[in-house]
Order: sequence, then structure tokens, then C-alpha cells
Amino acid sequence: MDWDMQSVRRVAREAALSAGNILLEGYSREIKISYKGTIDLVTEIDWASEKEIVRLIRSRFPEHSILGEEGGVLAGPGTERWIIDPLDGTTNYTHHFPFFCISIGFESEGEVLYGLIFDPLRQQIFEAVKEEGAMLNERRISVSRNPRLSQSLLVTGFSSSKPEDPERDNLPFFNQLSRKVQGIRRTGSAALDLCYVAMGAVDGFWEIGLAPWDTAAGSLIVREAGGRTSDRKNARHELTSPMIVASNGIIHDEIIDVLNSVSGL
Repeated sequence: MDWDMQSVRRVAREAALSAGNILLEGYSREIKISYKGTIDLVTEIDWASEKEIVRLIRSRFPEHSILGEEGGVLAGPGTERWIIDPLDGTTNYTHHFPFFCISIGFESEGEVLYGLIFDPLRQQIFEAVKEEGAMLNERRISVSRNPRLSQSLLVTGFSSSKPEDPERDNLPFFNQLSRKVQGIRRTGSAALDLCYVAMGAVDGFWEIGLAPWDTAAGSLIVREAGGRTSDRKNARHELTSPMIVASNGIIHDEIIDVLNSVSGL
């Protein structure tokens, strides 16, 4: 089935708003929780949100593939793929810590062309179309212009796979960067962290072991806001890269240098 960006945006926004209502309804009541690993949890709300997003995408684009955090791959015959996280920040959500979102990315022929991240509590829609800039509730946003790493505020996260996987241990990088910057925050939602880089609220972000649905939309939003994304080697960030680094672009090389100064990793 043919597609155009206007239709993609319309479906993504409809799906995000509808799923956002599911998140808000569940936020006010007791919910069922299960575990995918030692500490990696999933709720009935994750599943309900993803089901609604998939339903709305498939109703308009039945031939498109969908990669979701909970449901895995729904294959389609074309080169178009939607990459969705129905609830990024599930641990926050279950503890009623008010920092979570829905992330929807759209790619064609392996390139992410559109990203939307919706914070339902604050009713904020972060959105970007490739080569058209980044928006927050229809107003253009841009990264900070802070030129000094020593005066920068960074944000990061820690993998839910710890302690089983030492290769995903972020503490050595955290310890090294904490000596070089003004402050580091840990919020629990990588997708929103990327949005906060894009809007200039923080100057940079890094994290290890993220999945495609964590970064597909947010990395595009950062780049379209004038920022920069890469892997730890300062090469192009791929959705399967073991580490993502995002920044205002000005302090990017300095962040990379500090990360690479960590011995033994």
C-alpha cells in the first residue's frame, strides 16, 4: 500500500494519543506486573498500549512491518517498518514516578524518516520528520548552545540487565564523566532523555545496551533539532549500536573522549 508522510504522521499521532489514554487510565489504578528478567518488568498496560498502536497502524498500513518491545516483529512484505515502545519508563510508571512516554518511529528502506514521542502526563508531543526539523507541540525546538563540557548537564540510564551482563555496566563511564561535568541526571526513560537533549534542557546523553525501540524516534528528533548522535567510536549511530551518545554537537567530541578514556572497556 502506498504511503505519504502526512498519512504516517496522522496515524502516529492518533496511535500515540489513543495509547496515551490507556497509560493515563492505568496510572490511576493498581495494575498487574510480570517480569521478563530479574528486574526487567512488563505490565498489562505495556501490552494494551502496544496492541492499540499496532491496531491503528495496521488499519491504515497493513503491509508495513512493525517492531514492538513486547510483541516482537510483525512482518510485512514492504520495506517500511514501524518501531514502537508502548511504554518507555515502565519502572517509573509502576512506582508512579511521573516520567514515561510512548515512542513511535517510522523507517523506509532502513532509514528512520519520522519519529514521535508522547509524554501523556505533560501532554507533550515531540516530533521530527527527516530534514524538516524537530517540534514540541508544533513549535520548533533546538539543542542547547553550551560550549563547555565542564558546565554541561548530562543525562544517562542504567541497563535493566545488570548485574548479569557486566558489558552493560554504565558505572565506570558515569564515574569518569561525573568528574568532568556540572551534573548528571538519571530519569529512567531513554526516549524522553533524547527529547530533553533536543529541546536544550540537557546538553548530552549516553547509554549502553538500548534496543531499537528506545532510540529510533528520539535519535532522529535530536538530529533534527540540530544535535548529533553517534556510537562510542564517534561513528554513525545504528539502531543496533551497543552505545548511543547524543549531544548538542558542540561538546560531543569531548564526551566521546571521556568515554573512551575508561580503561579496560
